Amino acid sequence: MRALTRTLVSVTTAVGIAAGTLGVAGTAAAAPAAQPAVSAAAVAPRAVNNLGLTSAQAKKVQRDIKANWGYKGAIDGLLGTESWKGIQRPLKKYNGYKGKIDGIVGKETVKALQRLLKARYGYTGAIDGIVGSGTKAAFKRLADQI
Repeated sequence: MRALTRTLVSVTTAVGIAAGTLGVAGTAAAAPAAQPAVSAAAVAPRAVNNLGLTSAQAKKVQRDIKANWGYKGAIDGLLGTESWKGIQRPLKKYNGYKGKIDGIVGKETVKALQRLLKARYGYTGAIDGIVGSGTKAAFKRLADQI
């Protein structure tokens, strides 16, 4: 008798668990969770790379690229994608940048910037595309002399 009672209790428990699980799964399938209406642009991080410049120095660079290289963005002291497109234009024309005008501060952009900094702003390091303290110091000199 005990064995039969245990078996019935076990079967009843198993059926109850299965029924509960199926009930929850059915409810979840019937009513998907509401998704907030937020665009990808609203949550995408803004790519800013001042390479060590202060906001005031970055604004000087932005004013220069606005006056001379087609930058149409705000003078906000944040060197974002549009600012870097404006910086890449003279780098392409004068400093051997061969990449796309895409505003990405990649290795080739940095190499071209280092060439400019070496020629005119006291950069003495390697043309290696790595932004180190020497690159940052020379970029600050460039900004201060604009």
